[in-house]
Amino acid sequence: MMRRRARPARADAGALILSYVIIVPVFLLALMVITQAAMWFLARSAALAAARQGVDAARVEPVSLPAGTREARLFARQAAHGYLQVTGVDSSASTATTIVISVTGRVPSIVLGLPITVTQVAEAPVERFTAP
Repeated sequence: MMRRRARPARADAGALILSYVIIVPVFLLALMVITQAAMWFLARSAALAAARQGVDAARVEPVSLPAGTREARLFARQAAHGYLQVTGVDSSASTATTIVISVTGRVPSIVLGLPITVTQVAEAPVERFTAP
């Protein structure tokens, strides 16, 4: 019976595992950053759409700022459920000729304890219909 010789220890033994220990966390971190950026972008777009919806509802005769803020909040809750938690809708910057609505909300965070907020503002002139 022929005996096999034991192989001598190689200098690169364990290098593959070590590379995975380094590469896998970096890859997972990159995925988390990409996902968080996508959530931020979606929340930002939804907040802007809600602010525009509120401005459109408020600027029509008869002008009603409470109707605009209510519409903005309702739109944000329905259209952005899950990626925008509305914390405030403000129309205090509005004037007699311009409607300004600001929507502020929190973005759900993948990293616990990392608060991310978005604020979007929309403005438009009050519609005035005159007889020809």
